Amino acid sequence: MNYLDLFFSFFQIGLLSFGGGMAAIPLIQEQVVAGHGWLSMTEFTDLITIAEMTPGPITINSSTFVGIRTAGIPGAIVATAGCVLPSCLIVLVLAWLYFKYGNLAYIQGTLSGLRPAIVALIASAGLSILCLAIWNQESISLHPADTNLIAVLLFLVSLFILRRGKTNPIFVMLGCGVVGGILYTLTGSVM
Repeated sequence: MNYLDLFFSFFQIGLLSFGGGMAAIPLIQEQVVAGHGWLSMTEFTDLITIAEMTPGPITINSSTFVGIRTAGIPGAIVATAGCVLPSCLIVLVLAWLYFKYGNLAYIQGTLSGLRPAIVALIASAGLSILCLAIWNQESISLHPADTNLIAVLLFLVSLFILRRGKTNPIFVMLGCGVVGGILYTLTGSVM
């Protein structure tokens, strides 16, 4: 394991992760799955699930997980440092600009221009994870036998509950875990 590869991969993710953790998912996938092959796509979806359930930003949780998985504790430290360093540098520069000039109209214009791209990144990541959950592959399958009906049911019920009420997403995830565990055990099917 080359620590420099690990550092620079997560440095790029940290540098280009505008829009929060969900927007970073395709960047993480590109580096970790496609670029270096550190994780399979199935392991990547497990990583996202674990990173979402644990406290803290998804990019930092992901970098720590991948670092430990690929190179142990030193890998976790290197990957996490690579992920955090760009944010620290950007915040320092923005703070300096704010106190130096006090007018952030140009920066606000730039951030407003980035919003559509961020929405597209989030939608792309969501579609990739949805396809893997429902069809167990990275693309939509039109063959009915490929469709995981339990996953479709859990997705639709979760979506309904989250859109209808003010239910805490943690409770929805825990509920889906319990119900999914029971349904998969009773039917004998494996995702």
